[in-house]
Amino acid sequence: MTSQAELPRMLRPFGMRQYRWLAAGLMLALFGDGIWLIAAVWQVIDLGGGPGEVSLVSGTTAVGMLVSSLAGGVLADRVSQRFITIALELVKLVAFASIGVASMAGVLTYWHLLVVALLCGITTGMYYPAYSAMLPNVVEAAHLQAANGVEGFMRPVFNQAAGPMIAGLVIGLAAPGQAIVLAGVASALSGWCYMAMGPVARRHEPAESTGRSGVRGVVADIAEGVAYMWRTPWLWATLFFATILVLATMGPIEVLVPFALRDRAGGDAGDHSLVLMGFGAGAAVASLTFASIPMPRRYLTLMLGIWGISSVPLVAMAFADRTWMFVVTAFVLGVLFDGPMVIWGTLLQRRVPPHLLGRVASLDFFVSIALMPVSMAVVAPVSHAIGYTATFILAGLLPVPCVVVFYVAARLWRDEIEHPLRDEPGLVVTGAGESASRGSHELCR
Repeated sequence: MTSQAELPRMLRPFGMRQYRWLAAGLMLALFGDGIWLIAAVWQVIDLGGGPGEVSLVSGTTAVGMLVSSLAGGVLADRVSQRFITIALELVKLVAFASIGVASMAGVLTYWHLLVVALLCGITTGMYYPAYSAMLPNVVEAAHLQAANGVEGFMRPVFNQAAGPMIAGLVIGLAAPGQAIVLAGVASALSGWCYMAMGPVARRHEPAESTGRSGVRGVVADIAEGVAYMWRTPWLWATLFFATILVLATMGPIEVLVPFALRDRAGGDAGDHSLVLMGFGAGAAVASLTFASIPMPRRYLTLMLGIWGISSVPLVAMAFADRTWMFVVTAFVLGVLFDGPMVIWGTLLQRRVPPHLLGRVASLDFFVSIALMPVSMAVVAPVSHAIGYTATFILAGLLPVPCVVVFYVAARLWRDEIEHPLRDEPGLVVTGAGESASRGSHELCR
């Protein structure tokens, strides 16, 4: 039997039983969410809705993610992250089942769909902090980069490809309701995988973050996470740059690409799906690549260096007039956006103190989605004022000088040398120069 050390680097986390169940649960959760992503759109259409109704459903989901992410981080630092993931999948099971059954019975209403869209956003906003905080309790520090690479691979494959593809097949053969029921089945199986994991050891005593209760306690816990961010240069520098990157790029990618593809290359929905597949393929390849290499010595320089130029391919989209040009550019965008995410996830899990990890992960998630609606709202008037070409060029070049400013302001070239991330089996990194208890672990039940 092959030992864990003999496995390729990116597969070593699978040598641990707990991680195998965790990865299976993640895969099924992403698959179910991918089904819902497509089925919800066609369910709106089946109810007679148009683009406005589809946008409202998507916007409701985004609101759910936004309002729940910070509270989800507090919860992840207070109680069992495994219990949170089980509960979230149970909520999704009930929500999806209610929509699917109502749809097949012909009694589904638009308001019912909006409520479930809000619940889906809330579960997504709470899932990321819980998963991020639980992973270091399951995987050794030396294998965290590989585990984050696996997550980066699963997300485009199961959430952006397999889930939507199966949803399309089921909708074509039956109806949206049956596809949504299948999403509920995936949620049930995901929850079962998390239950099969058994208790998960914590790296800190929950009493560290449970001394406060009520609304004031939640606010105080969130404030503690924000305070940690402010006194941690590598953290605030990366998060502030991320806000600029999201603001500059998400609107052009999500809103302008379909119209530029149609107007310049004569593309249709099928061509747009090829562009999305190109982005997902780039993300998957980059994630597996970063999962297979050791943590770089200059990890902050490499991470921000790649993210700093990740928007530049949008300049190519400013002049693209063939579908293949959009697809190739999207592939490069996927590589540059998602590759550094493997380092970033590992960085959070190895340098943030365990009792703060859920809240810091929730801040990361909050920043990632907070300005998406703003970016999508402003890109249309900007493109009308200056045109597609100038908008793509502006979006592609604006983040580049910004990353230099944050890199220099936080002196990140010194930080990464003072805090090396070694790849030693059994190593547990407890924070950026901060001490943490290494005593007996508590079992999460």
